[in-house]
Amino acid sequence: MAGSTCLSRAILVVAAAATLFHLYGAGVAPFTALVQRPVHLALMASLAFMGVGVRTRPRSRWGWAFNAVVGTALVSCALYLVSQNEALVARSGSPTGLDLAAGAVIVAGVLVLAKRATGWGLVAVAMAALAYALAGPWLPGILAHRGYGPARLVEQMFLSTEGIWGVPLGVSADFAYLFVLFGACLDAAGGGALLIALANRVAGRTRGGPAKTAAVSSAFMGSLSGSAVANVVTTGTFTIPLMRRSGFKPYFAGAIEAAASTGGQLMPPVMGTGAFVVAAWTNSPYAKVALAATIPAALYYAALLWAIHFQAGKAGVPRTPAASSEGVAKRIHLLAPIVVIVVMLALGRSPTRAAFWGVVSAVAAAFAVKETRLHRDRAARALRSGATSAVQVAAACAAAGIVVGVASLTGIGLRMSELIIVVSQGNLPVALVLTALGSIVLGMGLPTTAAYVVLAALGAPALVELGVPMLAAHLFIFYFGCLSNLTPPVSLAAYAAAGVAGSPPLKTGWTAMGLASVGFLIPFMFIYAPPLILDGSASEVLFTSATALVGTVALAGAVTGYIRVSLGPVRRVVLLVAALALIGPGWIWDGVGLAMFAAGGALRGRGDSGSKGRPTEGDVST
Repeated sequence: MAGSTCLSRAILVVAAAATLFHLYGAGVAPFTALVQRPVHLALMASLAFMGVGVRTRPRSRWGWAFNAVVGTALVSCALYLVSQNEALVARSGSPTGLDLAAGAVIVAGVLVLAKRATGWGLVAVAMAALAYALAGPWLPGILAHRGYGPARLVEQMFLSTEGIWGVPLGVSADFAYLFVLFGACLDAAGGGALLIALANRVAGRTRGGPAKTAAVSSAFMGSLSGSAVANVVTTGTFTIPLMRRSGFKPYFAGAIEAAASTGGQLMPPVMGTGAFVVAAWTNSPYAKVALAATIPAALYYAALLWAIHFQAGKAGVPRTPAASSEGVAKRIHLLAPIVVIVVMLALGRSPTRAAFWGVVSAVAAAFAVKETRLHRDRAARALRSGATSAVQVAAACAAAGIVVGVASLTGIGLRMSELIIVVSQGNLPVALVLTALGSIVLGMGLPTTAAYVVLAALGAPALVELGVPMLAAHLFIFYFGCLSNLTPPVSLAAYAAAGVAGSPPLKTGWTAMGLASVGFLIPFMFIYAPPLILDGSASEVLFTSATALVGTVALAGAVTGYIRVSLGPVRRVVLLVAALALIGPGWIWDGVGLAMFAAGGALRGRGDSGSKGRPTEGDVST
């Protein structure tokens, strides 16, 4: 017990130190990249090897001893880089033996850290990248390159900002930690309960109200947290039991929460820090990225809400009075920090600065009212919760930096682009499908940011070369990286929801994928219909958005098999074709889609109920 108490206190001390370090760097005096990023990694590694933010903790003394050794070595070598910063710059290109030894320890330590925090998936990708760098001369065809020895490889990873200390870890160190802390402070003060209550007021009195409340609240929370799984286990603890009590089957309740939580990463303004990563990678203003993602995110949630509404009618879920919104007035001031962040970003302030003032305003708002004050227990919970999510982000970004560093050193990004172009024979639809499949496969079991960064380096150049605008290409990859959380057989968000709902994991996963089916089409939509990402005139944006919205209704009806009445196979097929036509580009396809949507309402297929009367319950068909 004494040991556990000491460990908890040590975790809080390190988490507090990390908070002060990041707040000082963001709001008082910024650090250089080769100071900020190594110290950030050292702090996150210290927390990880004390058992914070990792998937498994040691079960024996030997395990804890190994953690202590690896953690101490990694932290020491990171701080060595900080202490020798000026000297290292002076002897750039001529590293000493000690420099290389410290670099080798960092590379190995990052791999161990990533394995602890994210599992084997990202570690396998990083190790494959290192092996590729070493084995270049012996590789066949387009994959071959001159090859690089261990010393050159360690120098690239450790002594430059094109390896471990590159853009991915920079995003984590500069503002991702503060945004995660911002969300944790708001949640500890009661912000999560406030968002659920507000969502309940918006959707709680309609058919399937509790499920719609889950969708809206998870959109808000997911945008702040950036983790579909964390969002599921946070908001799902409240929303899944509500959905089950209102009449939804357990697997469907879990699927709704999984689909809603995953979509939060696509929802501006924060997008789980995804908007900032995309902005940094494409060298675009943050506001441009957030605005471009607005209509696609709205379409995703529109389709989800329609699917919930139709399934509630099909399953005979009665209208229920909205749950109590007691306490909203006492917590409404907690919306102010969100407004502060949005306004600052809209005014063109840097994400780092906005995150700093977001945290400061969140703490100030929490202390403004007695019921929301961050007393000792709440503050400790906020620090620990923020540290847990931040460790996972930092570990993923550091390991992703290895992949990006190898891509930069060997030029594999250009080769992968050539390979995609060769396999697709320059056919854009085929290249898009290949990139989408690659994003989903790589994203299975990986944090979204890590999956995006790797694919941004390897796959985006091919799409750009085939004529896709850079921002659209990167958003395409980002979307599919997010949706991998819902794609069986490794649908982590759905499995987490199944655990909360007590439902079969695979059935929950397939159902969630069906509910989010429009999400798998949205990236193709904005590639072929640029007005959806605000690339066009106002009239084009409005018309394209309106027809796409009708397409989401048609697709939701086809997936659930219900629009006012149960639909037979013929009408479901007609609605599916109508949805695809409306989602497709061009006025002609829109006209065809609208005609078929109207026909779908007039046709009667086998299995139709023939009236609005008694609905029948059935599974969501994918």
